Amino acid sequence: MHLYQAGLSTFSIKSIQSLTRAVMSNPVQKNNESIAADWRGVLTDERLAHLIKSAFRCTSSSLSRRLRQHDVLYGHWTLLRILWRGDGLTQRQLSEQAGVTEPSTINALKAMEAQGYVFRLKVPGNKKNIRVFLTPKGVALRSAIVICAEEVNDIAMQGVPSEDLATTRRTLLAIIDNLTRDAARQDGEGSVADDADEVV
Repeated sequence: MHLYQAGLSTFSIKSIQSLTRAVMSNPVQKNNESIAADWRGVLTDERLAHLIKSAFRCTSSSLSRRLRQHDVLYGHWTLLRILWRGDGLTQRQLSEQAGVTEPSTINALKAMEAQGYVFRLKVPGNKKNIRVFLTPKGVALRSAIVICAEEVNDIAMQGVPSEDLATTRRTLLAIIDNLTRDAARQDGEGSVADDADEVV
C-alpha cells in the first residue's frame, strides 16, 4: 500500500479501516494497541489539517452508519440539529447556520419534507421567503438520534485523559478563531470561499 505519492499524503479513512480490519481479523492482535501501531506511525508527521479532516471523516462515517438505521442522512442531521434549537427559520438562515449553499439546503429540505420531518411555509407578502418548521415526526427524531451522536462521541474519546480533551478543545477553538479571522480578511479583499461540505 503506497500511502505517500509525489510528496502528498494519500492516507485516507479507507486506509485506516482496511488496516483495522486486517488487524481485527488476526486473533493474536485483537487489541487497540495493535491497531494503533499499524497506522499511527504513518500519520506521525502528517499535517494538522489532514489529521483534523481524517478525524472528522471517521466520526462522521461512524455517525452516518448509526443515522441510516433511523432513515436519516448525515446532511439532514446537520439541519435537524439547527431546527431543534428553534424552527421557523428561513431557508437562507438555515443554510447560513449549516454553512452550506442555499440550493443544497433546499434540496435536502425537499427530501426531508418527503420523509415527513419538516414542512415549509411561504411568508405572506413575500413568496421568496420560505420558513422551515419541524413536524411532530421531526421533533420525535431528536430523542432517537441524539443518542447516536452521544455514542459516537463516547467511542471517539475512549482512553483519552480529560486533561488532553480539554487541551484539544482549546486548540481547536483557537484554530477555528484564527481561520475565521483569516476568512474575514479574505472576504474583505473580495475573495469568495467555497463550501467545504455540502448537505446530501
